[in-house]
Parts: sequence; C-alpha cells; structure tokens
Amino acid sequence: MLAHVSSATVLGIEAAPIDVEVDVAAGLPGCHIVGLPDAGVKEGRVRIRGALENSGHKLPPRRITVNLAPADLRKDGAAFDLPIAVGILSASGALPEGCAKDALFVGELALDGSVRPVKGVLPMAAWAKSRGIARFFVPRANASEAAVAGGTRVIGVGRLDELLALLQGGSDAVMAQPAPAPPRLAAHDAGVADLADIRGQAVARRALEIAAAGGHNLLFVGPPGSGKTMLARRLPGILPTLDFDEALATTMVYSVAGMLGGRSLVANRPFRAPHHTVTVAGLVGGGPAVRPGEISLAHHGVLFLDELLEFGRPVLEALRQPLEERAIALVRARRTVTFPADFMLVAATNPCPCGHQGNPLRTCICSQVGINNYRAKLSGPLIDRIDMHVEVPAVPYKELALSGPGESSATVRARVEAARERQRMRGPRNNARLDQRELGLAARIDSDGHRILERAVERLALSARALDRVRRLARTIADLDGSDAVRSPHLAEALQYRVLDRDNN
Repeated sequence: MLAHVSSATVLGIEAAPIDVEVDVAAGLPGCHIVGLPDAGVKEGRVRIRGALENSGHKLPPRRITVNLAPADLRKDGAAFDLPIAVGILSASGALPEGCAKDALFVGELALDGSVRPVKGVLPMAAWAKSRGIARFFVPRANASEAAVAGGTRVIGVGRLDELLALLQGGSDAVMAQPAPAPPRLAAHDAGVADLADIRGQAVARRALEIAAAGGHNLLFVGPPGSGKTMLARRLPGILPTLDFDEALATTMVYSVAGMLGGRSLVANRPFRAPHHTVTVAGLVGGGPAVRPGEISLAHHGVLFLDELLEFGRPVLEALRQPLEERAIALVRARRTVTFPADFMLVAATNPCPCGHQGNPLRTCICSQVGINNYRAKLSGPLIDRIDMHVEVPAVPYKELALSGPGESSATVRARVEAARERQRMRGPRNNARLDQRELGLAARIDSDGHRILERAVERLALSARALDRVRRLARTIADLDGSDAVRSPHLAEALQYRVLDRDNN
C-alpha cells in the first residue's frame, strides 16, 4: 500500500516542499530510504523504530520503501522522522486513509516517542500559509515559533502517540498549540548600555547618531582605550525599533540557524561581534549544511568588527559584495543558497600596529613601512564601501573625571527616529540604501555644493562610489537638521568623516 505525507525542508531561508512517499509491500523485511538522504535522515530508521515500539506500534514485517521527492534535492537533518513515521503507519493501515491530507509534518523523534524541536520551522510555516495548507504539525517546542507566521492552524505535539491519537480522530482541543497574538516588539532592549556613559568624544557621538539615522557603515580609528568599542556597543540603543516585517525576516534567519533559544520572535535588533579569528565561512555563511554566517545573523541589525585590521584579508574582502547587494549567494555543487544580509557595519581599528600613532600621551614605535603593511589589509574598494571614517582620540583626564553624563540614548534615538520618518516619507529605503535615481532626487546639490565636491575629488581622490556615499551621508545630516535640501554645510560635514581618504593623500 502506498501513502503520501507532506513535509518540507529549508533552502537558505525559504522552505521547499518534500513529498514523503511510503510503500509497504511484500518482500524481505527492511526499511530503505531513497531520494538523496544524508546520514542523519538514514539514521532516522532506527529512531522511528524505537519511537513506534515505545508508543505501542511496531514496524510491519514487510519491505518498506521511503522516497523523499524531489529526488535531486539533498535532504539533511532529522525533521523527516515524524512524516516518515506517519507515512509508514498510513501505508500499513494503522491510520485511517486520508488522515494526513492537507497537513504538513516536521519533527525529530526520540527513542521514547517524544518529539524534539527542529530548525527552520518559521520559513516552513510561512510557506504553508502561502499554499493554504490547513494544518501544520510541529514539535510542541516549535509551536509558538510557527504560529508567528499566522494563516495556518499550528498543532504542537509532544509525543508520537499524541499525534497518532489526533490522526485517528481524537480531539485536538487540548493538544493543539493555540496561535498567540502577534508578539509585541520591545521599544528598547533594557540590556543595551546607555550612550550617557560616554565621556567626551563629541565628534564620535555625532558620527554614531548620523550612522544610526541613515543606516550608514562606520569605522572608528583611534588608540587603545579611547572608547571605540564602548561607542559601538551603544549603537543598538539609538536605532529605531524593529517593525514586524523586519523582525519576521530576522527571526527566519535565526530559525534556520537554530539560534532562537525558545523565542518565538527576535524582537530587538541583533548585534553580532565575531572574533577576529573568524573564517570566511563563519562570516558570510557556508559549511557542509550551508549555515547562515555572521553577516546574515546581523540582518536588520549591527555587525561589529573590533580590531578590524586583525581580521584576515580574505575575510575582509568577502564583505565587499554583501555590503552592496544586501544579500549573500553561496554557490554549491548542486544548488545556490541565498541569505539576506542587510546590516550596518561598524568597525574599530588602531591607527598603527602599536596603536599610538598621533597619540599625544604615548610615542608611536612603528616604522612607516610597518604602518603601511598594517593598513594594507584594508583595500581601497572596501574603504569606499564604508561611509564614515572617524577619529576617536584619547580622552583627557579632565573630561573623564569632571564632565557629567552626555545625552542619553533615548534622547538621541528620538532624533534618529525623526530623521528616519523623513526618509520614509520620501520612499521605502533609508538613505544608505538609495540607488542612483533615488539619490539624484533626494540629494540635489546646488552650485556651491558642486564646487565643494569638485575640490574634494581633486584633493582626496574620491572614487565615484565614495562620492555617492558622501552625498548619501549629507542627505542624512540634512534630515537630522530638518532640512529638505542638501546644503553646503551638510556636504562639508559629510566630507569631514573621511579620515582615511585624507590620510592617504
């Protein structure tokens, strides 16, 4: 007898349907799984046998063939345990015919019959909603995550025997996981440090506010202990709150990565700070299972690279395409997987290997050759993709000891949100994401502004890409100033945040 059960897997952050075909026929007893299963899927035969026996059922003593279609798509993980078990019982007559119709099943089975959580449930739930599937059977631990997508009845099951009782016609009023109301997004993560803790550093604080207002990439350059990391870690506190669509997109990445940690929704902007020993695959994604990397885990949030020039040159160069495209396409032998990567890059570096070049309190011991070799890791194309390069000098003792707290994150965030609102009134994207046509309309420049940019190109040798980033930055400064037009002072201030261009000329 043949049975069909619907399941799904995840490619990138999108779900792909899998048709689980189970045939129970006369022949030498055994269970064979075909359709490009990996070792984790094949080992499911042992888990399914133990789960069925400990739930009051046994595998029929016949030849069982399981086909996971389409056959040219590699299947990995243990999420097919549950649909294969349902298919075996349906094909052997232990479950009524048609009980699995218009339903989707995912879940890993333990030997005692309990159903364990799996990765990528949220993209599967979104796919089930788009296809009008009525029921989605998931592990109980994944039920609240799946319910976020809405539109499909989510039924969370804790044990295999519970699921079998439901499919045999039992009431699911108790066992069904009620779909919660859309989670309320937090206005601000209470665990984020406040900007008021920063003493001095007026220019760096201003740069941080501008970066938050326009979504610009930012690089801090300064000696050790000047406050670069403190400033960067306070950026999430001044960014606008995630809207529901942004939170849903970010949650899908974390769901695929298996990093939700019991949450149904990522409610705050992520802040990722990988160590400088991270590999290219760890940063942009990849590996045998094609896992999202740090740039995707920072989607709609902040990627902070501390000690930027300690990262490997290949790792830094891998950032170039995602910074432009806001996504990363990972090409493998059998498929291409695309992960979103719309993040703000914030980095910090010392000006030289010893860290004290230009520091009036310490003497730099580095040779010019050593400094040039140190900075060579940061290529010109990558510098062009960073909107702001800001010096963060050492803070004098008087400012540390005698100055009071600065503006709080809440005060700065109010100005940032006002500037973002002005951008939303012009179009759907913030200033850092404007294309050429949108930039031409939003950041028109008068004759004085053209003269300023012309002199800047001559003195700083700005590339066309860097010039566009200066214009986007000036548009953000104008938004913070409440100005509809980009004026000369806005362009002049934007050019001040190109420290590395000045140093190289």
